[in-house]
Amino acid sequence: MSIRRLRALTLAGAATALLAAGCGLQSSSGAVLSAEPADIEHYDSLEGVPVTVVAKDFTEQLVLGNMVSTILDVAGADVTNMSNTPGSFGARQAMLDGDADISPEYTGTGWINYLGNDEPVKGEEEQWQAVLEADEPNGLVWLPPSPMNNTYAFAIREDKAEELGVEKFSDLLELPPEELTFCVESEFATRNDGFEPMLAAYDLTPGDLADVLTLDTGVVYTATAEGRCNFGEVFTTDGRIPGLDLRVLEDDRQFFPLYNLSMVVSADLLDEHPEIQEVLDQVSPLITNEVMLELNARVDSDGEDPAIVARDWLVEEGLVELP
Repeated sequence: MSIRRLRALTLAGAATALLAAGCGLQSSSGAVLSAEPADIEHYDSLEGVPVTVVAKDFTEQLVLGNMVSTILDVAGADVTNMSNTPGSFGARQAMLDGDADISPEYTGTGWINYLGNDEPVKGEEEQWQAVLEADEPNGLVWLPPSPMNNTYAFAIREDKAEELGVEKFSDLLELPPEELTFCVESEFATRNDGFEPMLAAYDLTPGDLADVLTLDTGVVYTATAEGRCNFGEVFTTDGRIPGLDLRVLEDDRQFFPLYNLSMVVSADLLDEHPEIQEVLDQVSPLITNEVMLELNARVDSDGEDPAIVARDWLVEEGLVELP
């Protein structure tokens, strides 16, 4: 066994242990759920090819990591599933070190967090092209992005949105000051792409607001749903949004960075097996914000296992079949 594969299996074992110790919403192992070919075909050229998938330790990444693992297994690869790897930089380091081959990632995370840029690039295609070119020297390829964009946003209760007549953030300029109440988490309150710069982008100042509550991230969602504030900071694909009947406001001045989903693949693996991209490109265009909201909600609100949620969706889309 090569050193590279030994390291990958060791990390996979660690991820499995973390899953077993975690909460009931997480898959209990790093195994790959069985499925059969449908629109995703079996490739003889991938039979037995070792491929390690790494994904992070939150709901959306658990769903995506298991989704990628399942389709590659169906395509014939010998898949090691390292979903539930702690933190963005844990997943990134696994890719850089060659301990993993494929990772579902976000273009904004790559550009800002991994590659150290201060300013995002405007435009989904432009941001993807920028991170694609910048990461090429690291031996990593960012495949064309999905429509899904998991970025910052503000949400409001549906009934309150109807009462106030708000659909986009610039609508707030027409509201009376007493309705301008906000819930934000502490990091967002102090980021250079955070709360006050966002207000400035929409011609508002802190003095225009009635109240701002700084809360823990998870509390923001429930506080907004309970009416402790009208507008709560959220992530656009968080499963709690439909579960709590919240409406995400359109960022109509495009202030927030773009975090489109892209499958990051080892350049060496793609050179040897370009059919890997054929497999991934069948799935990526189907992953929208609406799809991820639904899948995340099935885990976060309904308590389903992310691996089963991932496979069920692949079956529903006709990409794979149940064994």
